[in-house]
Amino acid sequence: MAIKNAYLLDLLERTKKRNPGEPEFIQAVTEVFTSLEPVVEKRQDLVDAGVLERIVEPERQIMFRVPWVDDNGKMHVNRGFRVQFNSAIGPYKGGIRLHPSVYLGIIKFLGFEQVFKNSLTTLPMGGAKGGSDFDPKGKSDNEIMNFCQSFMNEMYRHIGADCDVPAGDIGTGAREVGYMFGQYKRLRNEWVGVFTGKGLQYGGSLARKEATGFGLCYFTKEMLQANDMSFEGKTVLVSGSGNVAIYACQKATEFGAKVVAMSDSNGYIYDKNGIDLDAVKQIKEVERKRIKEYLNYHPEAEYHEGCSGIWTIPCDIALPCATQNEINGESAKILAKNGCKVVSEGANMPSTPEAIDEYFNNGIIYGPAKAANAGGVATSGLEMSQNSLRLSWSFEEVDEKLKGIMKSIFKACDEASKEYGMEGNYMAGANIAGFIKVAEAMKAQGNV
Repeated sequence: MAIKNAYLLDLLERTKKRNPGEPEFIQAVTEVFTSLEPVVEKRQDLVDAGVLERIVEPERQIMFRVPWVDDNGKMHVNRGFRVQFNSAIGPYKGGIRLHPSVYLGIIKFLGFEQVFKNSLTTLPMGGAKGGSDFDPKGKSDNEIMNFCQSFMNEMYRHIGADCDVPAGDIGTGAREVGYMFGQYKRLRNEWVGVFTGKGLQYGGSLARKEATGFGLCYFTKEMLQANDMSFEGKTVLVSGSGNVAIYACQKATEFGAKVVAMSDSNGYIYDKNGIDLDAVKQIKEVERKRIKEYLNYHPEAEYHEGCSGIWTIPCDIALPCATQNEINGESAKILAKNGCKVVSEGANMPSTPEAIDEYFNNGIIYGPAKAANAGGVATSGLEMSQNSLRLSWSFEEVDEKLKGIMKSIFKACDEASKEYGMEGNYMAGANIAGFIKVAEAMKAQGNV
C-alpha cells in the first residue's frame, strides 16, 4: 500500500531525515500514514494544527547508562531508555523491554505504536516505552536484581502514578518488575501504583498474565464473527511460547480450535494431535527451558531448528506472538498458499510491510497488533484503577472487563474502516480510530 498524498509523503521524508538508522520506527510511521490519507483529506483542521508533525515526534526521550556488578565482581554497563511519546489522553503508559536488540529506534517504534493502542482501549492512557540492551538470559537472580535497581536509580526521576506508568515486556516479567518497583518505593519513600504487572501480593491484578493472549483471542473471535467464521474446528499456529503465546493457545483451544505449533527463538514444535499446553507451561514457566524439551513429553511430535519454518505448516488461523517482523513476504505467501484465512497479531508489529501486502492481495483477514494485542495494556489500565481505588477485583471481573474492551476495540476498527471507505481493512480502521482520539485531544490542548 503506497502513500499518494503529497503532504504525508513530504512529512514521511522529513521524519526519515530526522530519524536516520531507525528502520523499525520508520516502518511503524509509514504503516500509520498509509491509513491516514482519507483523514488528511477530510480533516484539514488537524493538518493546520500540525497534529501529524507533532505526533511523530516524542514529547521526551531519555537515555542513560546502567552500571551493574555481576556475581564475580565484574562491572558491566548497559544503556537504558525511556521514550515518553504522547500524553494527550492520559499519563504515559508502556512496558520496559530487556533484550540485546534494544536501541533507541526499537523503543521509539514501540512507543509510537503504544500511543494508538492505548487510545483504542478507551482508557485514559498516553503512550510510552522503555528498555535496555541488557540480556536477562543466563543471569542469576542477584545479577538481575543489581541491574534492575541500577536501572531504577535513574528511571525513578521520570515516572509516577500520574505521570508515566511502566510495565513488563520481553525480558521483563514479574521478577524484574518486583525488583524495579521495590527500588522505586525505596527511593521515593511512597507506595503508589507506578508499575503494572506487579505480583498479586503487592497490588498486581488477577488476569494480567493471561490478558494479552486472552485479549488477542477475544478480538479475533469478534473479527471472525463479523466475517461469518469462528474458531470452532480451525487449525491454528501460535508463534512464541511466552505469556502471550501460552494464553492465546489456551483461549483458542477453549474456543474449539486445535493449536498444532508453538516456537521460541531457537526453533518450533509441531504436534499434529494438538499442543499439550500443560507440558509447555511446565517447560517455560517452571523449568525455564527451550521449547525442544517438548519432545521429552511427546516424542511423537516434531521439533525443527529455526523459528520461521512454523509458517510453512498448513493452518486456518495464524497468531504471531513472538516478536517484530517475524512474518516476511515469503512466509505470508506460503501461509496464503496453504489456505490460511486469518492472521491476528499478538506480538508488536510481527508482520513486515511485504507480508501485510500479501495478506490483502490474498484476501486474508488481518487483525493488526495495535488492536489485537491491546488486551495486555488494557488490563494494566485496570490494574492502575484497582491501585487507585485500593481494591482488588476477582479474575472473573477483570476478564469480563477485558472482553468488553476487546469488543469495543474491534467495533471502533470496524466502524472507522467503514466510515472512511475501507470496509474490512482493520489495519486502517485501527490506525484511524486510534489517531482521531489522540489528534482531537492534541488540538484541544493547543500547541503543546
